[in-house]
Amino acid sequence: MRFCISHIILLVFLLSSAAANGEKCNPSGKIRGKKPPKNKCNPENNSECCKQGKLYTTYTCSPPVSRRTKAVLTLNSFEKGGDGGGKSECDNRFHSDKTKVVALSTGWLSHLKRCNKTITIQGNGRRVTAKVVDECDSTIGCDDEHDYQPPCQNNIVDASPAVWEALGVPEKDRGWMEVTWFDGH
Repeated sequence: MRFCISHIILLVFLLSSAAANGEKCNPSGKIRGKKPPKNKCNPENNSECCKQGKLYTTYTCSPPVSRRTKAVLTLNSFEKGGDGGGKSECDNRFHSDKTKVVALSTGWLSHLKRCNKTITIQGNGRRVTAKVVDECDSTIGCDDEHDYQPPCQNNIVDASPAVWEALGVPEKDRGWMEVTWFDGH
């Protein structure tokens, strides 16, 4: 197959446009894990604590958002003392586990543009609307601010127990589930 220079230029343009529009999300780097100080990493809800020396992948982007954005739903407590760590990024508050709230991976939070907005999550044959209140940081982790947990993957919707309950997932099965989501109701 032969390519002329105009075909090559068009191909480079299309590839760079796709990347600029978020159609491809490659890792942005790696961080090396640090051992958490004693009693500093809360393993509630099967949260992973950083491991000394392990390399963790970081992302500044997330897959593109559509009407059926594929994601991994994880379980998180947004309460004071919960495994979510500190107060929520969007409103500087803690939230009850009985409230339908979520944290989104860094790229999906979109520089806080989705803060305090709702998303609809579909999974387990059901649908639920939840408020975005926090970031599941994909760019950094293994530090005090992130409760010595690794960076999130770039496709995470980290949800309160109330979201899991609304999706009809039994408590013993909560923690990780493939879902789709979209903005609004």
